[in-house]
Amino acid sequence: MKREIHQWVSPRLNKNMEIAVYGHFGFALLLFPTAAADFLEYERFYLISVLEPYIEAGKVKVFSINSINSEAWLNNRMHPRHKAIRHQQYNGYVENEVVPFIQMHTSPDTPIITSGASLGALHAANVCFRRPDLFSGTIAMSGSYDLTTYTKGYFDEDVYFNSPTHYLPNLNDDYNLPRLRRMQHIHIVTGSGDYEDPDASRRLSGILSAKGIPHELDIWGPDMPHDWPTWRAMLPYYIETRF
Repeated sequence: MKREIHQWVSPRLNKNMEIAVYGHFGFALLLFPTAAADFLEYERFYLISVLEPYIEAGKVKVFSINSINSEAWLNNRMHPRHKAIRHQQYNGYVENEVVPFIQMHTSPDTPIITSGASLGALHAANVCFRRPDLFSGTIAMSGSYDLTTYTKGYFDEDVYFNSPTHYLPNLNDDYNLPRLRRMQHIHIVTGSGDYEDPDASRRLSGILSAKGIPHELDIWGPDMPHDWPTWRAMLPYYIETRF
């Protein structure tokens, strides 16, 4: 399997950011790490290995990026306002640096599907909902889509506009909403086992339904905990059956 590591100093984040790229062809799958993990997390936990048949077949090309969660909502030493600012800087990095990088290594017309597990699911869904002009869908696994889950009570405009359960109910514009309503690949997936929160996915699904945004809500059984074996089962299943 073709594997490359790229990196550059992000002007928006003012730090070196790495990207692992797997494969040579196919639609682009952009992976967001869980919690405070890094760009190689999905490789370390063998998720890339279970995707290898689809990568080798040219069905998907995978781009796994770094998180800065330890410099934002997971950093208890930072003032909440500074966390919000850092989160917005990360959005700028993804939208204005990662997306052009993916297009340069695929094509401007190649669909980009976001994905992630746990906190990575929130990032994956959020960037997709915020910028449906850039992204073609999301496979969000085991997420909570209310950013206040992580803000310890802090709330401002930046929290609002990065918390899908807050901003989506009020989305009535003529630009993003029509694009979301045309999107064919919004997959909200969760287990029902230990440490999972299927109600978080149900809440998001209810909001999407109320806005007329097509999506798939898929709640797996109580044998599926909030852990890597679950996500190693979910993601290849969706790559194989939905794309």
